[in-house]
Amino acid sequence: MNPEVELSVLFEDLIAQPLAVSLLEAALSKGRYAPAYLFSGPDGVGRSLAALRFLEGVLTGGKSLMRERRRLEAFNHPDLLWVEPTYQHQGRLVPQSQAEDEGVSRRSPPLVRLEQIRGVTRFLGRQPVEALRGMVVIEAAEAMPEAAANALLKTLEEPGHGLLILLSAAPERLLVTIRSRCQQIFFSRLDGEAMEAVLARARDAEGGSPLLGLDQPELLAMAAGSPGALLNHLSAWQAVPEELWSRLQDRPQQPMVALALARDITEALNGEQQLWLIDWWQQHLWIQQSDPTPLKRLERLRSHLLGFVQPRLAWEVALLELMPSA
Repeated sequence: MNPEVELSVLFEDLIAQPLAVSLLEAALSKGRYAPAYLFSGPDGVGRSLAALRFLEGVLTGGKSLMRERRRLEAFNHPDLLWVEPTYQHQGRLVPQSQAEDEGVSRRSPPLVRLEQIRGVTRFLGRQPVEALRGMVVIEAAEAMPEAAANALLKTLEEPGHGLLILLSAAPERLLVTIRSRCQQIFFSRLDGEAMEAVLARARDAEGGSPLLGLDQPELLAMAAGSPGALLNHLSAWQAVPEELWSRLQDRPQQPMVALALARDITEALNGEQQLWLIDWWQQHLWIQQSDPTPLKRLERLRSHLLGFVQPRLAWEVALLELMPSA
């Protein structure tokens, strides 16, 4: 097969990112790689997928090889270390992807911690098992506190033969010295046509069944051109009991209605779901009225919930103040 055709096959499921694909294909075709890359752009637009496909190409000389693809996607290749932000829970670090299953409170954001970066340094310092180089991907690299960032900088100053990929939705929060040592690959938001192409694939993965809720204007606005974000918002939307939606179409009109709604929201939804509901309601009220006043009050409610104010009390006060007559 022609090498250019092989490269196009490698990235065929990465939709609407031509600039990123062209840069990665160029590196693979020449077999020359930077010690570190920074994949920057919004969450949910294909940065993680691009990292997986790029590493597949590094392992296979630019070819698409299903055996390597399956190993990388399962994170079980011996020369791949995939690092994600973690929560401190009962004396141990719980990865973000496992937090819900383990009942971890997720009101505080997860972090990429110093001990994880030290693990990256040790991993890159060892001899690879199968590949020519150790490969590390760090999700949400902007979630590193100062000590972890400084430790990573030292690793970048002496990268050896490893290959490091940082994924970041907020690269401006990274140290300038870290950014300067990485080749930056930009990923952009998707337009409507590209969003539909990604969602069509999601529907196909579900056996062609419709994904209810994708036509919700609030979810589309919250996704802001990110199909991954849209699917996450869809999942959150589906988790809210149906009987609550009719009561959230407008602000409560009477005190007893407001108090009952506060009770039912806090009984039906956990803390993270309540924070998501605030986002949805802000979008809904803005679409409905274009009035910033209730949006500001809901933002105060968010800060109270994040500040560990008793949730039912916080919702009661907020909903009473949101009444049109208030």
